[in-house]
Amino acid sequence: MILITGASGQIGIDLADALVDRLGDNNVLVTDLRMPEKMRPGRKYDILDVTFMESVDRIIRTNEVHTIYHLAGILSATGERHPDLAWSVNVNGVRNVMEAAHNHKCRVFWPSSIAVFGPTTPKMNTPQETVTEPGTMYGATKVTGELLCKFHASHHNLDVRSVRFPGIISHSAPPGGGTTDWAVDMFFQAVETGTYECFVTEETRMPMMYMPDAVKSILDLMDSPKEDITVRTSYNIAAFSFSAGELAAAIQRHIPGFVCTYKPDFRQDIADSWPSSIDDSRARRDWNWSPDFGLKEMVSDMLKHVRLK
Repeated sequence: MILITGASGQIGIDLADALVDRLGDNNVLVTDLRMPEKMRPGRKYDILDVTFMESVDRIIRTNEVHTIYHLAGILSATGERHPDLAWSVNVNGVRNVMEAAHNHKCRVFWPSSIAVFGPTTPKMNTPQETVTEPGTMYGATKVTGELLCKFHASHHNLDVRSVRFPGIISHSAPPGGGTTDWAVDMFFQAVETGTYECFVTEETRMPMMYMPDAVKSILDLMDSPKEDITVRTSYNIAAFSFSAGELAAAIQRHIPGFVCTYKPDFRQDIADSWPSSIDDSRARRDWNWSPDFGLKEMVSDMLKHVRLK
C-alpha cells in the first residue's frame, strides 16, 4: 500500500490521481486531518495527525505500507503567523514519519522548498549546494527536514528522496497559505471578477512550476534507481521564472479586460528573500529531470481548467 499524508492539499490531490491511474484501485491510502467533502474513486481514506507517532506507526503497520509520500505540512505565510504549529507539523511530523519508515522499511518522498534559501543565498541560478539561512520559520523547518532526510539516509540507510519545490500553480485546490499563492489566485480572480489585487509588487520575480510537472518530478525521482540518487538533502528543481507583472500580461492576452493592481503585504519580505531562478542541473543529470510546461503553455491550460470550474 502507498500512503499519502496531507492528501487534501495542493499536491496531494493530483499526486493521488496519478498514483491511482498508475497502480489501479485500492492501492493508495490518502490521509489528512479530516475527511474531504468529496470522495474520489479508486483510493482508501483515513484520518491521520502526523504529529502523533503512535498514529503514524499504526497506519503504516495495519495497512502494510511500503512507500510514503509525506506531504502534510504548514505553508510559508501560515507558518509565519503560527510558528509553533509550523514547527510541530513540519519538523515533528517529518521525524515521526521517517522513524516509522525506518522501523517498517518504507521508502519516503518528502517535499522541501526554495524557502530553505534566504537573503545570503545567490538569487540568480541558485546552486544545488549553497548557503541555506532562511529568514522564516517555514524555511527553518524545511532546512531541518532536509537535514533529517540526510541523517536517516546516511545513518539508517533509509531511502528518502526530496525536491526543493518552487511555487506550484494548480487549479485542483485553492491557495493554502503560501507566499506564492498570488500566482494561483490571479487566475481564479481573472476569470471570476476580471480584477486582482496582488500582494507582491509587479516586479517580484519567482521560480514557479505547473502542477503536472510537480507530480511528474515526484514520480520520476521515485522511479529512479537508488544508486543514481546523489543528493540526500533535497534536489533543486525548476521549470520557469516570471514576475507578477509578466503573469498578469500573459493572462491579459487571453482576457484583455483583466486588471491587476499591486498592494504588497508581509509576504513581500518573504518573497524578496527567495531566489529569482534555480540551477537544477544536478536533478537533470541524476534522474533526467525535465519539465513539460513553459509559461505560455501553463497559462493557457490553467485558464481552460479554471473556466471549467
